[in-house]
Amino acid sequence: MEWGDLRIFLAIAREGTLGAAARKIGQTQPTMGRRLRALEQALGQTLFQRTADGFVLTDEGTAVLAHAERIEEEAIALQRQATGTETQLDGTLRLSSSDWFGTVMLSPVIAAFGKRHPKVVVELLTDARLYSLPRREADLVFRIKPFDEPEVISRKLLHIPYGLYGKKGSKPPRAGDGSGVRIVTMNAEFSDMPDAVWLKRTLPKAEIASRSNNRQAQAELCAGGGGLAVLPRPLGDRDRRLVALDIGASPPGRDTYVGYHRDLRRLARLRALLDLVIEKLAEARP
Repeated sequence: MEWGDLRIFLAIAREGTLGAAARKIGQTQPTMGRRLRALEQALGQTLFQRTADGFVLTDEGTAVLAHAERIEEEAIALQRQATGTETQLDGTLRLSSSDWFGTVMLSPVIAAFGKRHPKVVVELLTDARLYSLPRREADLVFRIKPFDEPEVISRKLLHIPYGLYGKKGSKPPRAGDGSGVRIVTMNAEFSDMPDAVWLKRTLPKAEIASRSNNRQAQAELCAGGGGLAVLPRPLGDRDRRLVALDIGASPPGRDTYVGYHRDLRRLARLRALLDLVIEKLAEARP
């Protein structure tokens, strides 16, 4: 059995089709199929049921999946440990954050870091997905929820205040009412976020004009006259098309946390970037 074939197997199990798995790991579809057949022959088992909708694990495949994932975890742990001993400032760092935080807060820091350490390539991933530190999907993660994984080293970075915004020239609505007001808020998946709950409670009679889980999209909708929106102050205050509205109450802010895997604590380029992030952002804490 070729150990590399387990990587092929895992990709197919996770993606569901040969084509998607091939794109995921940079192989051709015929190569993926050939490697899978070789693995099945080596094990003497049929690992997938081929269906019109894709590949479905058989019982034997499900059993192999558990072992393959453990082998993958050990390989990633070995890579982390080896990487964590590097001392030279070159290579790649992968960061994960929300859309607006990456654009407004991190991009200037990354630009400054690039001037100091031009041989380090920083990848910034901005979406709603929570990237895994143990699986090396990201090296440094910024998020609004504390980290509870035992292998992750983390700290509170800063507190972000939020405000209610409208298109420039908008008048503050009356708190506790909201009649005749249109609002831009979070989509249903994130409707329990503190600012969305606050907006619904503060302007109960307001009409929902649109929803989005993207703060920058909310800011654009708000600036275009699509409705009032609760936005992070660093995002809303920098947009001259918007005005902060004082209605006698402020929406709740959010804490931002940063974390990295403990195996990377001696990685020089990660330490250098983290130190700069703390220097530029943590001291700005209200």
